[in-house]
Amino acid sequence: MTLTALNALTPEQLKETLSTCCGATAWIEKMKKEFPVTDEDTLLAAAAKHWHACSEQDWREAFSHHPKIGDLHALQEKFATTAQWTAREQAGTIDASTVILQALAKGNKLYEDKFGYIFIVCATGKSAPEMLSILTERLKNSPEEEIKIAMIEQEKITALRLKKLLSA
Repeated sequence: MTLTALNALTPEQLKETLSTCCGATAWIEKMKKEFPVTDEDTLLAAAAKHWHACSEQDWREAFSHHPKIGDLHALQEKFATTAQWTAREQAGTIDASTVILQALAKGNKLYEDKFGYIFIVCATGKSAPEMLSILTERLKNSPEEEIKIAMIEQEKITALRLKKLLSA
């Protein structure tokens, strides 16, 4: 999609399109007010500004719009609207061994039990063992530290998806 095409979307189409990049309703509503945007840098700057202005509740809402790392079944079913991007983002888990996938599933459960939301990481370019290592390390964080890390990871994902959107 070109920037011109993005700028030409109806409010409802823009909402739907932005939701594929970040699922936080507050962020989407703030972003809609930015349009039309003049260039990609302006779009990315607005995305970051509005993401940082969101509340922890908004961040958690965005996290809920992602499948768990390594959960390929959920990726195909529940997250069909972003499955193509998510599949590429989590490509490192596709060829992962059963042992690694089981360890990711166990780690995901521990993480969710501890923090109350799914493990969120910008998975692009990371292997399954690398993501498992990151998950294991982040389980050591306090809830206050971890929400900030997860927020930054979501910000990276959103920026990548906005760039992908404009290159599609």
